[in-house]
Order: sequence, then structure tokens, then C-alpha cells
Amino acid sequence: MSEFDTEEAALRPNVVNVGAIFSFDTINGKVAKVAMKAAEDDINSDPSILGGRKLFVALHDSNYSSFLSFIGALQFMETDTVAIIGPQSSVMAHVLSHLANELHVPLLSFTALDPGLSPLQYPFFVQTAPNDEFQMIAIAEMVSYFGWAEVIAVFSDDNQNRNGIIMLDDQLAERRCRISYKATLPPDPMAKRSDVLRELAKIQMMESRVIVLNTFSKTGLLVFEVAKSLGMMEKGYVWIASTWLSTVLDSTSPLKPETANSIRGALTLRPHTPDSKRKRDFISRWNQLSNGSIGLNPYGLFAYDTVWMIARAVKLLFDQGGNISFSNDERLISLTGMDLNLSALSIFDGGKQLLKNVIETKMTGLTGPVRFNQDRFLINPSYDIINTVETGYRQVGYWSNHSGLSIVPPETLYGKKPNRSSSNQHLDSVVWPGGETIKPRGWVFPNNGRELRIVVPNRVSYRDFVSVVNGTNKVQGYCIDVFLAAIKLMPYAVPYRFIPFGNGHENPSYYELVSKIAAGVFDGAVGDIAIVTDRTRIVDFTQPYIESGLVVVAPVKKISSNPWSFSRPFTPSMWAVTAAFFLIVGSVVWVLEHRINDEFRGSPRQQIVTILTFSFSTMFFSHRENTVSTLGRLVLIIWLFVVLIINSSYTASLTSILTVQQLSSPIKGIDTLISSSERIGFQIGSFAERYLTEELGIPKSRLVQLGSPEDYARALEKRQVAAVVDERPYVDLFLSDRCEFSIRGQEFSKRAWGFLESSLSYKNMQNSTGYSVLICNAISPFYYKRKNDLQQMVFLRHFLETLR
Repeated sequence: MSEFDTEEAALRPNVVNVGAIFSFDTINGKVAKVAMKAAEDDINSDPSILGGRKLFVALHDSNYSSFLSFIGALQFMETDTVAIIGPQSSVMAHVLSHLANELHVPLLSFTALDPGLSPLQYPFFVQTAPNDEFQMIAIAEMVSYFGWAEVIAVFSDDNQNRNGIIMLDDQLAERRCRISYKATLPPDPMAKRSDVLRELAKIQMMESRVIVLNTFSKTGLLVFEVAKSLGMMEKGYVWIASTWLSTVLDSTSPLKPETANSIRGALTLRPHTPDSKRKRDFISRWNQLSNGSIGLNPYGLFAYDTVWMIARAVKLLFDQGGNISFSNDERLISLTGMDLNLSALSIFDGGKQLLKNVIETKMTGLTGPVRFNQDRFLINPSYDIINTVETGYRQVGYWSNHSGLSIVPPETLYGKKPNRSSSNQHLDSVVWPGGETIKPRGWVFPNNGRELRIVVPNRVSYRDFVSVVNGTNKVQGYCIDVFLAAIKLMPYAVPYRFIPFGNGHENPSYYELVSKIAAGVFDGAVGDIAIVTDRTRIVDFTQPYIESGLVVVAPVKKISSNPWSFSRPFTPSMWAVTAAFFLIVGSVVWVLEHRINDEFRGSPRQQIVTILTFSFSTMFFSHRENTVSTLGRLVLIIWLFVVLIINSSYTASLTSILTVQQLSSPIKGIDTLISSSERIGFQIGSFAERYLTEELGIPKSRLVQLGSPEDYARALEKRQVAAVVDERPYVDLFLSDRCEFSIRGQEFSKRAWGFLESSLSYKNMQNSTGYSVLICNAISPFYYKRKNDLQQMVFLRHFLETLR
């Protein structure tokens, strides 16, 4: 050792002072007190850590008081303290971090885990346990995993719990979930039974039954006690508690029977610490260290590791040639005339280097590998997921920032490529409140929500799709069946009531209906409503539930069979062209063959007969003459191929003519109607009228309103209209028992039917999610996976009823 190093070592104090500020009457305070003293003893028993110097952890009891926490910090700052462990709450962490920034004293906490404590704003504050941001991500992924769309948040109104819920709200939104209600309680431990009772009574009236409880142990247990008395720990409810509940389970054993009964069926998180020999040895020492007064929880392990982090950082500071020295702050010296002894506060000269050493810590502690990433979060944050049951609790899985939800310890997955796909997320079975093993639905019909006013067209025609039962408000039909089936698949309750729209004498105007929805007169509409461009500009539509489109219906005439039916496969011109080809091919082959082939020679009469018989016999591949020349053979091969096509086409057409009923009509499709001056029928209330006039330019004078299928048939039979233009589902139903009419041409306007809602109707409602978004998700399985089966099943039922 050099002379300079010897002098530096001589200037270093024999005792390294570290402060700790906790409420020692809390669970984590009691555990941390024992764990930090154990770490102090272990460090001091190893002379290689501080070179024979002693580490002294001075404990200060804040007794739930922010004021006492602040006083304790000031006292530590006056006694050459190199670092402070704490405070226990994030409220004081925000305050003391400013003091630590000015005096360059690192502030390390394993319980003040507020996501709002940014290292940019508080550079001397270090969180030595997983930030609550990761706990909220874990809860959000659990909610998404179980398929719940809404949760209710109950939390204490302090920085840590409030900011945690804000983070949870953001994480749920990323997963298309949300917090439907936030119940705020006074900060722990000031919440009274009346405060809790008032909030839980409100929650009882709401639809969501998934409750996230983010608070501390005293308030948390009070909430469960009141919830139990209100019947909110029974079947149908879901309770997810933050890590406070796992600390109660780990450190308070056995629980009082009434406490154990009140929390049964809840889920909670516990910071995950990998199994190791060091951890097992420490657990075996714990009863001796604590005298059996309290059980060990993960925060005790973090407390132990935090002391070791400081000791290793101080050792590294010494190895780097640093020293523990303090200098006066001139700004504080100028305040010596005041009663406060602020001049006693001094700046830690090696504070920045010590902070750097802490952040660059690389060690293996009781909690596993301890390292910080560039955001100053501990690497590989993970949690155990615990289910409270009758016999205590059971672990149902894990969550890690690496792999999400799993049933295997996270450390076994760190070496593998991350896979956060839904198919790779797994948890064991859960026992829910009330002893249920089936996953709760997560919602009930609320007692305080306004019903959605769903308008239904009161149709006169095609009542199989949607109709109002005469003299009642009961609605029925295919569209209603789809809506009700979709409602059953929704993740939570949507109370509604149907309101008929129309006078019952004629079909209502769908454009008027859409206008009333847009104006907020009604909340939504269910029925045979076509999704049209100009409608989508003013209202929101759901996922389509049936395809539609405009088609032309016209009378058709049956073509009867006759002896000359064999000639009908080809038109006269086709017959003439075919005959001409026979003669041309025969003549060409004769020209190429008669000079070198004796079979094509003879008298002129014989050669003419050969030409005719040769070409016509190729139709049946029975020609007797052989071709000799190469060109002759090439022509023959090509001709035989053409003959094969002609034969096949003729046979297929003739078969169709003789076996299928043949219908004819002068109307071939919409193009025929556009080019003619004939009158066109359309259904009253349909968008077809606007489409024909505005899109196709057909004069309105040519259009005839028709109100029912009977009107269609009468107008077509009496030639009042040449054709009817209507939507495909109506036409299919119309043609189901009328074979004298037929669809002519193709659909010329692709559309679909959907339900709709007004965006204005949700401004004053508790549930701010428009039902179109929810119904959209519920309809998708019908439309994409089972739409054909669903349509066939329901249409068949309606058709059979019609035919009766």
C-alpha cells in the first residue's frame, strides 16, 4: 500500500453510518427491521467487505407520520450518513428525494414503489424492489387472460396507490379493457369502516364484479371485512389484491379465522424471488432472528439485499480511492440566524460516486440476481400469483416481464425467446369467492344504469326479419335473434329496452330512423338496416351480421320442350359456322392429300363425297381415310380437338335443356332496366330509391313504391312494373314460394346489414363504451365462423313458418 493510500485509509471513519426510516408497527416495518439488522451483522462479520470497518444501520420509527419521517431524515443528514434506506411510503419519498438531491445522499427504498418516482426528477432515489408499474401490468394481463372487459378499482388516496391505478388504467386500455369506476379511500391507515361501507355500497349497485384492491394491509383487511358483511365475497365476485395481501399471508400466521374467511377466493401478487441455497439458509435462520414474532415476506429479503447493496457500493468507493467526507453548504450557512440548525446539514462529497456504484450493482442476493437496467428498474421483475383458499393459500402461477403468465418459474424461461402470445399464457385453476371453480362472468345487470333505448323498425312486410307483435312491445324475427345471441356473448351487462318505430300501416323510413339515432333521440337500432355510406357518416354501425345487396326481380316464362329441342344448344349462326368449318376442313385436307394419297382420288363425284364424309365422320372419330402428309395430319389433329370441344359443349347444353326448367325474360339485369324506359318497383323505406336515382341516374318518375310481397307479385303480374329492385335477403324470402319470378343478372350493389348506435347517447351514461363496439366483437363469431350455419338455421325456421 502506497503512502497516499495509507493516508486515505486513515481518514476513513471506523463506522459507516446508514439510516433507515420505517413505521415499525407495520408488517413490512417489522420484517425490515429484523432483516436489516441481520444484514448489518453479516456484513460486519466479514472483514473483506469494509476492510475491518463497521456498518451501522440507525433505525428511525416514523410511526405512520410524514412529519416524523422528515425529522428522521434531517437527523440522519446531520450525522454523516452515507445513505438512507426508506422511506416506507411514496408520499415521503417525493419529499425526501428533494433533500437527497441537494445533499447528495442516496435514498434507497424497497417499499416506496410509486411509478411516478422518476429517476430523472429524483436522481438520488433508487427503488430496490420491482416498481409498481410491473405489478399493474401483471394485473392487467390477468384481467385480459380471464376475458373480463371492465374492472372496478378500490384504492387509498396516496401517491403510490393512486399512481398505480393510473398505470393500471393505461395498461388495461392497451388490452381493450378499462376501469369502469374508481373508489377512493382515505390514505392508510386513516380509512374508517364508514368510508369503506359507503364505497362498497356504491359498487354493489354496479355491473362489474371484478374488483382490484390497491392499498396497504390495514385498509385492505378492513375492505375485505366490510365486503364479507355485504355479501361481496360470494359467487360471482372477483377480487384481485396488490402485494399487500401476500405480505399479510406470509408474515401473519396463523390468520384470525374471521380474517381468513373474509379473504377466501381472492387473488394476490407476491414479488417472486428464485429459490437458492442462500435464501433457504436465511429462511431457516429467520425464526431465531425474529424470535418467532413475525413471518418472513419478500420485502424482508429486499431489505436484506438493500443493506448489502450499500455495503458493496461503499467498498467499491473505497477501492476507487474515495473517502467518506462531508462539506458545508454555503446556502445553509447563511441561515444560521434562524432557530433551525440547518447549518448542521452537509453535502456528502462522495455521494455521486456512491450513487453510481449502487446503480451499477451486480451481485446475487437473497432475491436472486440484482442488477439495474438503463431505466434504473431491477432486471427481470416477476411475481407469484396466489389464490387464497380455505386452508390458507395456493400458488396458481407466475407473471414475469419476460414471458407473461406461466405455470413454471420465470427463471426457467429467461434463457428462451420471449413468447407473449395468448396461446402461451397459462395459469392453474382458481378457487373463486363462494368456493366456485368456474371462472366468474365478471358482471351482472346493474341497479343504477340507464337502459339503452333500442329502436326496432315496425315493419309491415317481411316480418320474418323483424316485427312488433300487435298490441304489445314484444319484438321478434331473424334480426332480433342475432342481437339476442350476440348479447349473450358480451363480456358484461348491457341493459336495454326495445322501442317500436313506425305507424304499423307501412314500412317506416329507414333514413328517418337513422336521423333520429344521429340526433340522440334513441341510443341504437336493431333490425334490417343496410350499411350505406351516407349513413355511416352520422352514426356508428356494428360488424355486419348478414350480407346484402340490390338485385333485380322480374317475371320469367317457362320454355317448354319440343321435338326440335336438340337444336337449341346452338344458335342458328353457331350451327352455320360449325357446318362451314366442316366443309372448310374437309376441303383443306383434300387439297393436302389428293396428290399423294390414293384414298382422296377418284371421279369428281367421289372426291366431293370423300370431302363431305371425311369431315363429318371426324365428329364421331370414325373417318376411314388416313392422312399421309404432315400438314394434313396437323390440320386433322387441330380439327379433332375443336370437334371434342364442340361435342362436349353440345352435350352439356342439351342435358341442361332436357333436365332443368328453362326460364326466359326480356330483363337480363340492371343494365337492361337502365337502358329502357320501363317502370321499376322498389320497397317503401328502402335505400334502393336513393341508389337508383342518385347513383344510377334513373328518373324518379319511373319508380313505383311497393309495400309488401303481395304488391310485388301483383305489380309484376299486371305489368305495372317491368321489374322490382330490392335487397337480396328480402328477395330470397319473396322467391321462396313464387317460382314465376326470378333474379335477373348479378347483385349490383354490395351491402350488408348491421346494428347502429348514436355517439351522442353515451355522454351522460356511466358506461362510456358504445354498444356498437361491444356488439361488434360479439357478432364477429357469427359473421366469420358460423354465419352460413346461423343464416341457414334461422332462415329455414322463418321460411317454414311462412310456408305454413
